[in-house]
Amino acid sequence: MNIIEEIKKLKQEKNAVILAHCYQPVEIDEVADFVGDSFYLSRKAAETSADIIVFAGVHFMAQSAKLLNPDKKVLLPNLNSGCFMADMINVDQVREFKNQYPNTPVVCYINSSAEVKAECDICCTSSNALSVVKSIIVSEGVNQVLFLPDTYLGKWVEHKLDNVKVVTYNGFCPTHLRIRPEDIEEARKKYPDAKILTHPECHWEVCKISDFVGSTKEIMEYAVNSKNKQFVIATEKGVADRLSRDNIIYGWGKEFILLNDNLVCQNMKWNSLEDIYNSLKNEEHEITVEPEIARKACVCVQRMLDVMKSGVNV
Repeated sequence: MNIIEEIKKLKQEKNAVILAHCYQPVEIDEVADFVGDSFYLSRKAAETSADIIVFAGVHFMAQSAKLLNPDKKVLLPNLNSGCFMADMINVDQVREFKNQYPNTPVVCYINSSAEVKAECDICCTSSNALSVVKSIIVSEGVNQVLFLPDTYLGKWVEHKLDNVKVVTYNGFCPTHLRIRPEDIEEARKKYPDAKILTHPECHWEVCKISDFVGSTKEIMEYAVNSKNKQFVIATEKGVADRLSRDNIIYGWGKEFILLNDNLVCQNMKWNSLEDIYNSLKNEEHEITVEPEIARKACVCVQRMLDVMKSGVNV
């Protein structure tokens, strides 16, 4: 059996779309309709006319797709695909955090459960966090926001805005927190001609000494469009894998170096072509969200999409 051809056949028969995050095993791109970061995939989920969405990513991503498509069937190929950061906060912890800062708007990183999103005012991704926080500051007439669950993305936003206090919950991405300032400094010495590209989930001390900081999709776009020929990739391995593959395909003559061999998110690597095939064939591992939670969480996500449609920028 040619599993790639079988998956493509099933997609056509069932009017299904496959969304794949940039951190997924690179071979999944062979069957994916769209590959990108969480914001890009959120938009594609909101726009799809498919009857079935197969989300090759982690649980919170499939949940978000379900929020935007309540009448569609959303499948997660492997139910082991969780997120350490998303698991660091629950509803009770959100409420406790909010109670410490009453009447303060709450920005929720998309790396969170639907239950957590339902307690927040607006969602964001790493590619639009600046714009989202700016929109809340302007619309609410405040100079302080709460940001959860990622303290490092929140503080990166705070450093980018003047006279704005971003109070962060103490969550983090274990993969990105493995990157230390000394790793960046060592790479700078070893590859003096390289541009160092970093994700804002890293510690601020890492971000401030990098050449470029952005979401996975923004990192990839920067690398493709830059005239530079050598890049150190300071984020999950999947980004470097895709850039290296495309470099061979398109003949860019560039070199992409993963900062450390340990920059692998094991949760993102659970999904396989076999999982996608079985999930789609049997329509199993369907993601559902309790209706009232879905209603509230969808407002949080939709508000983010509305901000981006309005063209709010920083």
